[in-house]
Amino acid sequence: MDMTILNWVIYEWTNSPLMLAILNASRLLPVFLFSLPAGILADRFDKRKILIINYFTLFLATLWIAFLLQRGSTIFWLLAVVALRSCLMTIEVSVRNSFLSDLVPKSMLASAVSIQTTIINLARMIGPAIAGMLLVHFSPGILMYGVSGGTFFVMLSLLSIGPSEQKTSEVKKRKSKRPLKETWRYIQQQPKVLSILLIAIAPMVFGFPYTTMLPLFSKELLQMGPDGFGLLLSVSSFGAIVATLLLAVRQPKRPERLLVISAFSFGMGLFFFILVNESYILVLALMFLIGLASQYYRTLSRVILQLNVDERYSGRILSIALMDRGYIPLGALLVGWIGSVWGVVSAGLFMGIGCCLSTVFIALLRKDLWRGQE
Repeated sequence: MDMTILNWVIYEWTNSPLMLAILNASRLLPVFLFSLPAGILADRFDKRKILIINYFTLFLATLWIAFLLQRGSTIFWLLAVVALRSCLMTIEVSVRNSFLSDLVPKSMLASAVSIQTTIINLARMIGPAIAGMLLVHFSPGILMYGVSGGTFFVMLSLLSIGPSEQKTSEVKKRKSKRPLKETWRYIQQQPKVLSILLIAIAPMVFGFPYTTMLPLFSKELLQMGPDGFGLLLSVSSFGAIVATLLLAVRQPKRPERLLVISAFSFGMGLFFFILVNESYILVLALMFLIGLASQYYRTLSRVILQLNVDERYSGRILSIALMDRGYIPLGALLVGWIGSVWGVVSAGLFMGIGCCLSTVFIALLRKDLWRGQE
């Protein structure tokens, strides 16, 4: 709901694809600054306590955004608070993903990652649809006050997890003292880990800005209102849920190869989504494919990392992997500029073609991805 409300409000206020890109740059660029420090925090301190404090501050920041929307504040202040809250969200994502490995045995970790991602995408499917319908009847500020309650609820739910349920081994304590340069050395010595981190670049730069540009595509190409925009996000999230369920049920034998295939399919889905916008049913089918391929790729990469990274480096390696979200605003700024200069269709085609070509380039550069070599 949060993402849907903010994207729709900014486009309604400014009618500018570039401002959409700037909003999401404010939301995602802090990933580069705070993701790695968050990984270090996760390796050194009690993850549960970090998350409880983090969610309380997120609750306050979301209330602030709701106040600005209700008041009709300037774009500058809204972007500033969104950026501040994004710094907190970066910490949350890194610590939460690392915390998961403390709660389940390694034999269940792949399924746990897939189930967690399924639940998140279920929320992403339901939330945009609800937000789209409610935006027709209620102001964005009122809705954002309701959204803030979600972070407060999560903070309360963390209190039900006792400290005794977490791992407290001496190995874990020792790993937090390892210098950061040793983490980089470890990545360089692990070809598979390095390849997984590199393949994240192509879809995140060229493909995932579609979530930023979707208000533009839905309004200019499909003549949809906020309810239609919410529906597209929900269909995409339904595809993502199917992808994570597939991974939860069965892990592929050649996961690295499927990473390349799913990233390439993501780009092809975006390409045809722009070209066949006259067919409503086909548009929904392609949005389902986009959600499925993109989430299959992201979840599979997390599973491979969780299963192959030494526990001593898990928090920091995961935080580096989660920095891939920081590439989204870079691509969104470029796509937004193309949309402003050459139009919506050119921006969409650039995303699809760029995602496909860059994926192929990285796969050729890192041949172990396709061959599945250790």
